[in-house]
Amino acid sequence: MTIAVGAVVGAALGFAYYRLVGCSSGGCPITSSPWISSLYGSVIGALVGGV
Repeated sequence: MTIAVGAVVGAALGFAYYRLVGCSSGGCPITSSPWISSLYGSVIGALVGGV
């Protein structure tokens, strides 16, 4: 249960990071796409939630 919550929170934070910081040139592999930043955030959130 905590892994799923961590993944959801991480995805939300990843998307927020994309919206607030982002990279419009496309040169940043993580922050140039909302899908990739949300996926990366959910993986990190799941890992933190599993600890």
